[in-house]
Amino acid sequence: MEHYYNNYRKQQKERERIMQRGCLVFAVLLAMMLTAWLVWQRGMLVEARAEEATENLAGQVLRFHVLADSDSLRDQQIKMQVKEEVVTWLHENRPEDADRKEMEAFIREHLTEIKKLARETVRREGSADAVTVELARDEFPEKTYGTLTFPEGEYEALRIRIGSGEGHNWWCCLYPGLCFTDAVHVEADKKDMQELRTLVDEDAYEMVTCTSDFRIKWFFFGGYEGDR
Repeated sequence: MEHYYNNYRKQQKERERIMQRGCLVFAVLLAMMLTAWLVWQRGMLVEARAEEATENLAGQVLRFHVLADSDSLRDQQIKMQVKEEVVTWLHENRPEDADRKEMEAFIREHLTEIKKLARETVRREGSADAVTVELARDEFPEKTYGTLTFPEGEYEALRIRIGSGEGHNWWCCLYPGLCFTDAVHVEADKKDMQELRTLVDEDAYEMVTCTSDFRIKWFFFGGYEGDR
């Protein structure tokens, strides 16, 4: 009788161990699923926040876009020469202390002159490529210049297309007047940076000036309106 009792106790303990392991596995799986859901939800909130900040930024800045005919050395040099001539003309002739709407109105009023200047520059460089100039909504990839990062998005821009416009392009921000000297270094006037800060919300400004990945920062440390 004692032998049967001992076997019964052993079987009972084994069933208990199996149930405990099963409960542990279930708890781990449940925790993993909950964690994955929370990560997904947080990621969605971060992306929504980034999109909202980008829209806010895009509504306040005016960019400049010069598209080269091709990636050949000659076409890239022509692009940069056009950029230099137009940026110089704009800086010399734009109204002082103009806001974004005034800057856009000034450019729209002088599109013919800007086109003439760009075309003359292209011809002077020995190219017969067509030149188009317009104010248009344009898609820009994310770009980092020095300590400034403009997120990917659609922005209003003065766009100059040389020939097919299929070569690597150049851009800067006409309003506020952040003028980029080359593809690596950036010169940002403190007054213009302060003006940008007053124009856009805190998230948008952080996106432009953040030295690390703002999405990672927002994911782990950023608060949301519902959390505040």
